[in-house]
Amino acid sequence: MATLHRFRSHPAPVPGIHEHAIENLRYIRETMERSGSFTAVPGWGGVAMGATALAAAAVAHRAATPARWLAVWAGAAALAVGLGIWAILRKTRAARVPMLSGAAQKFVTSLAPPIVAGALLTVVLYEAGLTRALPGLWLLLYGAGVITGGAFSVRIVPVMGACLMGCGAAALFAPASWGDAWMGAGFGGLQIVFGVIIARRYGG
Repeated sequence: MATLHRFRSHPAPVPGIHEHAIENLRYIRETMERSGSFTAVPGWGGVAMGATALAAAAVAHRAATPARWLAVWAGAAALAVGLGIWAILRKTRAARVPMLSGAAQKFVTSLAPPIVAGALLTVVLYEAGLTRALPGLWLLLYGAGVITGGAFSVRIVPVMGACLMGCGAAALFAPASWGDAWMGAGFGGLQIVFGVIIARRYGG
């Protein structure tokens, strides 16, 4: 009986439910912070993409025909995509993070639909002779893609997307001759400014 009384008098401590809940919430929060953001958005790569757009704006403004104008911007877009992919690969390797992480996949799948929509609408509007609407359309859709993709990235990315959409809205209602200037400001100037900010805050 004495032995039984001793065991009853000194029960083993049991962690409270409150402590378990706090630990679980802390683990969930830390896991989301690690996996929920795509941090490999290129900073200096964005600067290079912006420089490409500034050059394209200068060349396209002197294009003699709509076909040549579109070819200049299509070539600049292809070069920018290549630069962006190269910069992302370089940044992920330097940081030793997986390229196809969950956050990266969400970033790409959110960015891609507006870009695909812009490509398809470009064909339709060009064939209809409405090339004057393309600068605003491109800036708006790219900006929308950057905002949606930026929801899974660092906070500065959606801000850049909103600024791009602002340029697109202005381009839609500005004179047609201002289209290249607005694209130079958006795809060029904004990309360079935000690229420098991203590079300094979050690494190249």
